[in-house]
Amino acid sequence: MSYKFDYTKYKPELISILNEVDEEEQLTWKKFRQILGRYPKDGNKMFSKTNLVVGYKALLKEGSEYIPHDDSILAKIQMKPVRTQSGVTTVTVLTKPFPCPGKCIFCPNDIRMPKSYLADEPGAQRAERNKFDPYLQTYRRLQALRNIGHPTQKVELIILGGTWSYYPEPYQIWFIKRCFEALNDFGDGIDNTNETEERAQNLEFKQDDFDAKKIRSESYNKVISKISRRSNMKLFDKSETAQWDELFSEHERNVHNKCRNVGLVIETRPDNISPEEVIRIRKLGCTKTQIGLQSLQDNVLEKNKRGHDVQASIEAIKLLRQAGLKIHAHWMANLYGSTLEQDITDYHKLFEDPAFRPDELKIYPCSLIETADLMDYYERGEWKPYNHDQMLTLLTETIKATPEYCRLTRVVREFSSDDIVDGNTTSNFRQIAEQTIDKAGDARLDIRSREIKHEKIDPEELSLSIITYETLVGREKFLQYITKSNKIVGFLRLSLPQNPNNTSPIDTHSFIPELSGAAVIREIHVYGNAVNLGKKKDGKAQHSGLGTKLIEKAKELSKEAGYKKLAVISAIGTREYYKGRGFSTDGLYQSLVI
Repeated sequence: MSYKFDYTKYKPELISILNEVDEEEQLTWKKFRQILGRYPKDGNKMFSKTNLVVGYKALLKEGSEYIPHDDSILAKIQMKPVRTQSGVTTVTVLTKPFPCPGKCIFCPNDIRMPKSYLADEPGAQRAERNKFDPYLQTYRRLQALRNIGHPTQKVELIILGGTWSYYPEPYQIWFIKRCFEALNDFGDGIDNTNETEERAQNLEFKQDDFDAKKIRSESYNKVISKISRRSNMKLFDKSETAQWDELFSEHERNVHNKCRNVGLVIETRPDNISPEEVIRIRKLGCTKTQIGLQSLQDNVLEKNKRGHDVQASIEAIKLLRQAGLKIHAHWMANLYGSTLEQDITDYHKLFEDPAFRPDELKIYPCSLIETADLMDYYERGEWKPYNHDQMLTLLTETIKATPEYCRLTRVVREFSSDDIVDGNTTSNFRQIAEQTIDKAGDARLDIRSREIKHEKIDPEELSLSIITYETLVGREKFLQYITKSNKIVGFLRLSLPQNPNNTSPIDTHSFIPELSGAAVIREIHVYGNAVNLGKKKDGKAQHSGLGTKLIEKAKELSKEAGYKKLAVISAIGTREYYKGRGFSTDGLYQSLVI
């Protein structure tokens, strides 16, 4: 389903628009609209950004001498450049609706979606349109991103939906395999979306299925199972299964593909993490895990029927960190049984206690959704949402308390105001909180607040900063290249497993033999707008050699700490990158002798 636009009919207008856009040093939305208004499409319409991107690429291909031959023009006209200004192109896909082991009272129960998601959320809408098929979701998202000017050669796959670990293993393998097939086919110019569309199925719903009280009384799991039987669809169908060797074949195909996977993320619960589960998700190609901690208070977890205690979260984080996986935690405020003061104390513990200290974090103040069991507590007057002032206090205090090594990926869940029964409906509350912090003269140190984004850099003016902190696994070193104003251009996470006195290396990777006695690079990330493989741009952080410099420093620090081996948790599509820097395949990882 590629985008159709006959650019030949509009060459004069396109050439004029592109040249005027190129002349603007800082293209604002107002200026852009003025330019478009001067060159209407068909006399009375405005050209879309997709029209401009498609037209520009076509004119470049035919060698037109009347347009600027500079890819930077795409950065000016592309839609939502934020999608790739962190250095990679992100593709989010959802698993199908499926029973969940949790009974959390705050969790939405939208039976059209996997547990905890709502049909109004953008990613959920795309998933439903594509019948939750992994191939269709991945391929069509890549098409849409390419059509609006985004590079598609370095892709991070984020797989959301309920509790990943609770889905049957054959479905997990099949789902990931089909995502990789979509990446590989897209890179090879193969389009199998039509035949996939014909085979894909979805649950069939009736109007009375959506009665909120009925769902709360019967439970999400029972309703989903009932609708599945009525739709003549098995919750676990043989057509949605695959073997490990089939997945590994697609992995190998992706290593040299034009559309490579540079990161794979799944989400699960702490009580589903075990050594066996960690190895399984690593075999799938996973490099990062989103994990719902929700609270660090046992009494709050119990009151909200979370189903696990804080110790389960501690053990899960330890296992994930031992395996080198990035830890993307979810933390909730305003839960039943907590208070604003308790929440702020709880948040500080996330970074003060070595048992936690996540790499990335989502802050989710609790929202009241009609299908959630929390609705009953609200109606009885036992719980109420924070007001505006309380929310502002919460967010300003938590953002300020976030250290430099953590990235706040999201602050406040993006639910539609139509879905929220009571409480915050302000979608830009993060922006409000950040402006309040800035106005007060306080610092925002988390990674997202300091990303270089689209700004040009001078490599000679960058300095290397190293932050060291303790975890239950050992010592972490966060290496970052920063500008004079503390903007972050690139970073590396290095894990140095050590004994309790932190005096010598020891083996804390007992369930992963290939990591025995190794220091581990858990992540390398260079910021700035994504640049396609093999291309360099003056003043851009991407492909500027910072990654190699960070690796060399990691080698030096590891050797100084007494290690003789350095391992890296590489994504499938980054194997060649590390191979070119001396790393060789070592089981589920890559490593080198130092």
